[in-house]
Amino acid sequence: MEGDSKGDTNMGSPSNSQQTISDDDEIDYSVKPEFYDPELDDKDELWVQKKRKGSNSDAVLSCPACFTTLCLECQRHERHVTQYRAIFVVNCKVDSNKLQHSHQKPKRNKRSREAGENQADLADGETFKAVCCSVCSTEVGVIDEDDVYHFFNVLPSES
Repeated sequence: MEGDSKGDTNMGSPSNSQQTISDDDEIDYSVKPEFYDPELDDKDELWVQKKRKGSNSDAVLSCPACFTTLCLECQRHERHVTQYRAIFVVNCKVDSNKLQHSHQKPKRNKRSREAGENQADLADGETFKAVCCSVCSTEVGVIDEDDVYHFFNVLPSES
């Protein structure tokens, strides 16, 4: 009976009423998990190289909302380092209903006045269509009349 009275006093505490086992204690590390592939990084790198066909890229671009890959081959803008342009994209959809028009007047600085050059990147009256992530519909950039994608709302990573 002495054991029964001792058991009754400890039943209120979860740590004393049952033995606590850590998840780490239940994992058998001698068996490799089915979801782990130690060669997967090498396979992924070969897949990307095959898609790029040997060309270099400044970054791999992903959607900022859902992290879906949008572009494997792009070029960083010379002055606006958070902007990229590309021709080949994946997981992107063009929203023809959202049009943006460029009505910028060419800016001229002292150096360009002497050389007679315009500093504006975009031509007057150019039309752009919104580009969205095909997975979550986040707007990630625009596409111009020459079918060049201009990304400004993306997460770049090392390529």
